[in-house]
Amino acid sequence: MHAWPASEVPALPGKGRDLRIHDTATDGRVTLEPGPVARIYVCGITPYDATHMGHAATYNAFDLVQRVWLDTKRQVHYVQNVTDIDDPLLERAQRDGEDWTGLAERETALFREDMTALRMLPPQHYIGAVEAIPGIVPLVERLRDAGAAYELDGDIYFSVEADPHFGEVSRLDAETMRLLSAERGGDPDRPGKKNPLDPILWLAARPGEPSWDGGSLGRGRPGWHIECVAIALDHLGMGFDVQGGGSDLAFPHHEMGASHAQALTGEHPFARAYVHAGMVALDGEKMSKSKGNLVFVSTLRREGVDPAAIRLALLAHHYRSDWEWTDQVLQDAVERLARWRAAVSRPDGPSAEAVVDEIRAALADDLDAPAALVAVDRWAALQDTTGGTDEGAPGVVSRAVDALLGVAL
Repeated sequence: MHAWPASEVPALPGKGRDLRIHDTATDGRVTLEPGPVARIYVCGITPYDATHMGHAATYNAFDLVQRVWLDTKRQVHYVQNVTDIDDPLLERAQRDGEDWTGLAERETALFREDMTALRMLPPQHYIGAVEAIPGIVPLVERLRDAGAAYELDGDIYFSVEADPHFGEVSRLDAETMRLLSAERGGDPDRPGKKNPLDPILWLAARPGEPSWDGGSLGRGRPGWHIECVAIALDHLGMGFDVQGGGSDLAFPHHEMGASHAQALTGEHPFARAYVHAGMVALDGEKMSKSKGNLVFVSTLRREGVDPAAIRLALLAHHYRSDWEWTDQVLQDAVERLARWRAAVSRPDGPSAEAVVDEIRAALADDLDAPAALVAVDRWAALQDTTGGTDEGAPGVVSRAVDALLGVAL
């Protein structure tokens, strides 16, 4: 599966700062100090509908992580999956009388278009669950053969008790885990399971549903969590720098994925930091496909909204905060974009050295994009009121906003 084209990231004078970021597993900030190549895995979409603002906000957060790393003169090895086989996809296809593969391909293509328009840097490896199945099957067999998984009516479940570190990612109590498992694709009430929290690794073939050869597992399809583990281990290995996604993935998805990987390898941790973006609401409720309260990136683009304004609307909120999308949020971003473009269009202006340093400092401080925007606002206001004599300043500010915030002026 191919990703989307990369926009050029301008080179800036000097060097950025190491990133301090909130780690869910420790509930505190950690300083990320990768080697020459920083490694990041971000969980991708289940392609049964278009990219909404909640998706865009999440991928914007991890795009900023990449840009901070690139500014420290590191390379970035970024991996993202596509869950192109799962119950929600099959259910939507059946509801609409559509082939599930066609639905997945169409929505994945639209996602690529949205990411391109928003100038999100693409992953080096963009892997669908279906194409990962040949690598998933041996992992499930290894877990089963090691006693970390068991069969129940043909299905294979992971035993959470096989990982002594289970629970360390989300830090939730057992009852909360059980409730969230039921809400987020698990089956804690299925009779016969050793532990209600045990997640599915391999789902045996069901009539009328797609299935694949699972070797000694029989025909079936993979569970959600093992999909990402197989892809991450194949392309990044254990102990990569950041596991990212929305806050609703901390449990069960990232918790279970970490335990799968740790049981497979005997190593800990799966990722050095677990980073989670907040949720975006509309009309008082979290945007979700199940509720249908969505604002789509593609719809705004068709209506003529500049993708740079959409990105500024996302950047105006701290990545970990839950916030609400409104018409005013977008209008504020449109007006900010116009002010910034007017400021950098002049032949000279106030010195850019301080504003570039402020943007770098803000982003290194747990991706404080709102503070970075305020720094550029101050420079633009100074340009508007007093101007300046530095002929290179507007160009430097324009390149910094592009390189660090992903907004083309």
